[in-house]
Amino acid sequence: MASIVLRNVDKIYAGGVKAVNGLNLEIHDGEFMVLVGPSGCGKSTALRMIAGLEDISGGEIAIGDRVVNHLPPKDRDIAMVFQNYALYPHMTVEENLAFGLKLRKMPKAEIAKRVQEAAKMLGLDQYLKRKPAALSGGQRQRVAMGRAIVREPQAFLMDEPLSNLDAKLRVSMRASLNQMHERLGVTTVYVTHDQVEAMTLGDRVCVLRDGILQQVDTPQNLFDSPVNLFVAGFMGSPSMNFVNAELVRDDSGAAVVFAGYKLAVPDSTFAEKPGLDQYLGKKLILGIRPSDFEDAASATGHSGGWAHIPTRVEVTEELGSEINVLFLIDAPPVEHKDTVAAQDTGDDEEAVLPLIGDKSLWTARVNARSHARPGESIELVVDTHNFHFFDTDSGLAVGHPANVGR
Repeated sequence: MASIVLRNVDKIYAGGVKAVNGLNLEIHDGEFMVLVGPSGCGKSTALRMIAGLEDISGGEIAIGDRVVNHLPPKDRDIAMVFQNYALYPHMTVEENLAFGLKLRKMPKAEIAKRVQEAAKMLGLDQYLKRKPAALSGGQRQRVAMGRAIVREPQAFLMDEPLSNLDAKLRVSMRASLNQMHERLGVTTVYVTHDQVEAMTLGDRVCVLRDGILQQVDTPQNLFDSPVNLFVAGFMGSPSMNFVNAELVRDDSGAAVVFAGYKLAVPDSTFAEKPGLDQYLGKKLILGIRPSDFEDAASATGHSGGWAHIPTRVEVTEELGSEINVLFLIDAPPVEHKDTVAAQDTGDDEEAVLPLIGDKSLWTARVNARSHARPGESIELVVDTHNFHFFDTDSGLAVGHPANVGR
């Protein structure tokens, strides 16, 4: 096992296109690091540079205590898993697992031992004599992972390995990956454009945009404390709601005003977000997570810090354990380069609902006990302690430790 360190790494293609720009990243020994971002953000390029499949244009990459800038892939002691399984169709599962070890002239007894251990870990014991054509997509992907495991490398590099699987299988394979990492403890770098996958798998998550590192942190910290509008809009599903608002203070205290609403801002927020008081009387961008709403009729135990928003339900998405309530607010959508970029999730699944006039469509995630139905008027409550504030020009989160003094 080994740490992986990238220092000021650049990748410039012909024509001066910078796919990766000054990337500094330290992946700790045994860590599961996820690289995430929209299509074309440089995450796969960064992974391929660590693997040695792409030359770097500048900077330095170290695996363990060795700088590997000029080492070929075979000498870097890493194993790679791709989204296309790349199995040999004429070989059995057992032969596929053993192939790389045979090339290394490993003793037969050691090969057999490693293949059996990997097959048992991945639940492939009963499929060892089958060929890939007789396996499901999930089983083939497990074989591809098994082929990496038997190598016992210093690091695993995985490039969207679950993207070809159906939704249910992806969930179970994520659990398998988590178990595998717990058992092996091997440093893993994992690329995905699916931020749900990133949140559930990563010890830490590195968010990239246009080849530039935006934020590296634990999934929970990225969700709770995004550094800018882009990270806030990209991480979390459904996405954060944004609106242009004004921060005011009068005799009744501080409040944020938008779309005919005036919601109180707790005093504690000003202590938690240094510099927010400088925005009093000014415009800023307010962000509210869908999960910070609740249906007032089914909300229990909520006292201080909850503001009421009367609204009309446009659409409901009933998910069993909760309901997504989509409603309109009387304010135009925030048009900022960061929010536009964050909407590119890499999936074509998200249908954009038509907006009515100059209004924004927001989402509230409420309890399944809610009786919200399309066309009905309901009252939502929102947790004002969890408001996010962003500068209208820079898009930086107001009061975030990384932005104080910028």
